[in-house]
Amino acid sequence: MGENHFSRELRLLAPTHFEFVFSNATPSVSPQLTLLARKNDKLNPRLGITISKKRVKRAHDRNRLKRIVRESFRLQRQALPNIDIVVVGKSGLDKMSNQELFSLLNKLWKKLSQRCA
Repeated sequence: MGENHFSRELRLLAPTHFEFVFSNATPSVSPQLTLLARKNDKLNPRLGITISKKRVKRAHDRNRLKRIVRESFRLQRQALPNIDIVVVGKSGLDKMSNQELFSLLNKLWKKLSQRCA
């Protein structure tokens, strides 16, 4: 693995990590996604993803969306400050193509890094 791997230390794993972000978050919002961020004391940004079954019905769609979010984060993480990020999926997210989602995420990462810098 190179420098762009998505290892365990780059993920929000415990519910307390998610609660930490939700308690005092800086948002970056679009109609399909909300990115919430909060500064952390780690040496790198970390990612958590929540896409509920209520918003995206089929499991294979949720898995596809999570894969795209992880890949986009993996490619953009060098440009991000040391923040914890929670990506929250909204209704209509499963209707987006992979390319549309990828470009939306790139725009939201940039917006988030400007707000949290």
